[in-house]
Amino acid sequence: MQGFIAVYLRELLILKYRFKRVLAGMAVSPLLYLIVFGYALGRSIQFGEHSYLEFLIPGLIAMASMTQAFSIATDINVARFYWNIFEEFQAAPISNLAYVTGEVLAGITRALLAVLVILLLSLPFGVVLSLGPLFWLAVLCNCFVFASLAVGLAMLVKSHADQSLLTNFIITPMAFLGGTFFPVDKLPEWSQILLAFLPLTHASSAIRASALGQPVQALDYLILVVTGALFFWLALHSVNQARD
Repeated sequence: MQGFIAVYLRELLILKYRFKRVLAGMAVSPLLYLIVFGYALGRSIQFGEHSYLEFLIPGLIAMASMTQAFSIATDINVARFYWNIFEEFQAAPISNLAYVTGEVLAGITRALLAVLVILLLSLPFGVVLSLGPLFWLAVLCNCFVFASLAVGLAMLVKSHADQSLLTNFIITPMAFLGGTFFPVDKLPEWSQILLAFLPLTHASSAIRASALGQPVQALDYLILVVTGALFFWLALHSVNQARD
């Protein structure tokens, strides 16, 4: 398992080299959402005791932690198809478990950085969130789910172009349907049932409730943990298959 440190540090060195560009990329979309939706509509629409801006920021945190955790798949595919780095890992004395753990941790690190960016961007808007242990637990669970999914799917795709299709058909729809921009309970009951199968729906619920000081649902955390464990197993299985 000690090999995961080498995998993780490699990804951190790449992140350090691209830090300014990555940071700018993490800031652009959330800033646009905050200005367009939050500043323009955030004070005029209320959801109970909270403004739409207060509703929106936890949703942006859930969405950004998902997309940035999943973006580790792009780096893995570039390393596989263009730099042949995965072949070097195959030859190195690093176990599959260590490789998956290192890549998942790298995805989680990128996602946490994106969350910090959003929290900093939200400061000028005057929104005060409760950033307690339950908030960070929900964020970490969400990061773990999608970083594990990213590693698993990165091993299954056959080309770098296929990775873009996965993002377009899985991540992008989930970003808009997972309760990030609107309350899921305002939708018809049949659609609520369908959206309950999306892990981001539970992540948005847990992050928003904890950030706004509302009662959290233990079921949301349980679903995220179980889903993350299943995706981590998928990632490990996919790496085993890729190495065979």
